Amino acid sequence: MTGNARPQPDMVNAPMTNALSRLLETRDWLMADGATGTNLFNMGLGAGDPPELWNVDHPDRIKTLYGYAVNAGSDIFLTNTFGGNASRLKLHDAQSRVRELNRVGAELGREVADAAGRTVVVAGSVGPTGDIFAPMGPMTHELAVEIFHEQAEGLKEGGADVLWLETISAPEEYKAAAAAFALADMPWCGTMSFDTAGRTMMGVTSAQMVEMVESLPNPPLAYGANCGVGASDLLRTVLGFAAAGSERPIISKGNAGIPKYHDGHIHYDGTPELMAEYAVLARDCGATIIGGCCGTMPEHLEAMHEALTTRPRGPRPTLDEVTTKLGGFSSASDGTGEDDGPKRERRGRRTRG
Repeated sequence: MTGNARPQPDMVNAPMTNALSRLLETRDWLMADGATGTNLFNMGLGAGDPPELWNVDHPDRIKTLYGYAVNAGSDIFLTNTFGGNASRLKLHDAQSRVRELNRVGAELGREVADAAGRTVVVAGSVGPTGDIFAPMGPMTHELAVEIFHEQAEGLKEGGADVLWLETISAPEEYKAAAAAFALADMPWCGTMSFDTAGRTMMGVTSAQMVEMVESLPNPPLAYGANCGVGASDLLRTVLGFAAAGSERPIISKGNAGIPKYHDGHIHYDGTPELMAEYAVLARDCGATIIGGCCGTMPEHLEAMHEALTTRPRGPRPTLDEVTTKLGGFSSASDGTGEDDGPKRERRGRRTRG
């Protein structure tokens, strides 16, 4: 079946359990969503405010956010629950509301997806705890599993099709989330962010991530990279995943260009045309699930969908072809060399997109 083929009516009306697996069986590419934070800031979210509270306080705005992706042609969108774990919500004295905020975030997504008239996957977004793991920090495997399990149960109650771990830097955190999702008996996907000269903040390379994913007792349906630096860097990481030889579907969710500070606000300089090029290149690099991260607006998604639908699949691009079309890399190395520097310890991000 071609990449722009749509599922048959019986698939649309089938139970939503494992909807992503069914789509992956019948499509050679799927489009995910774009930014959460960037779009919510444009709706009035204040800097430093927890977006997850809007699930209850401004549900119509959250459904509008989800609708942006669906209307642009996305097959998957992520719930507004990236920082919805107890460790993050504690910063806003909302740690007792984990189940509620995640459940409602997924319920709103379920409403939008079920009204789409086609199969649209509701992916329950799960971001990092923000804490460093022992022995350097306070987080333990057992505590992280408990934190992620609580969030996963809320998303499950709300009707999420899959759980979607994203913007992870530490392998310990990725493994803890996998264990928690097994306890919740939910399928999942998981991405890491490669933003330190081709490595995650904690030093993980693309090859090391593939090795870790394939060794998990409860591996994800798909894995990959999100956020990071620019689209060129992210595709260099995707090429690293593809070179590792895993048959597992690869996820590519790159930022819409590079952030620029202008008039007191952060703007991303990626145009819809650039993101259309990125989407096609991501597919040709080996990604199956393609979306955007920070700065990716509805107009970017529309251009990406048009390009993926109308432009034929091409050969795997070279690094020179990637930089010619998307701009140069932020570092000379892809992180896989022996002299690419030591691991670095930093706290995870607060927001997505």
